[in-house]
Amino acid sequence: MAETAKKKILVVDDEIHITTLLKITLELNGYSVAVARDGMEALEKVPTESPDLILLDIKMPRMNGWQVCEKLKSDESTKNIPVIMVTAFSQKEARERSIALGASDFIGKPFESPVLLDRIKKVLEDPSSPPQQTP
Repeated sequence: MAETAKKKILVVDDEIHITTLLKITLELNGYSVAVARDGMEALEKVPTESPDLILLDIKMPRMNGWQVCEKLKSDESTKNIPVIMVTAFSQKEARERSIALGASDFIGKPFESPVLLDRIKKVLEDPSSPPQQTP
């Protein structure tokens, strides 16, 4: 039986401990992972990495996550890539703005790996499903 291709996730965060944790967690769960340290690098990597999903921090140097999400969602070639915002920003305001800009979901930091993995799975299965409430 043929093995299905690994889903690729682009992790975008300027905090190295977060990107390292996410990369290890995702790879241990069968995902292929690319990393970008800020929004500008993320936009440069999207065409070459062709991610199936993007985990995107909001507060980053050079270009914040909201700006990245807005650019991705306004571009015909990237608008269908699901984006999950992963951030320590205040839940209500950040969540509302993220969803309004086209993010598929929103997860607050700190996060629990099982919750994150469940949300990733759900978004990959159906990117248009409504965002979940963070426990």
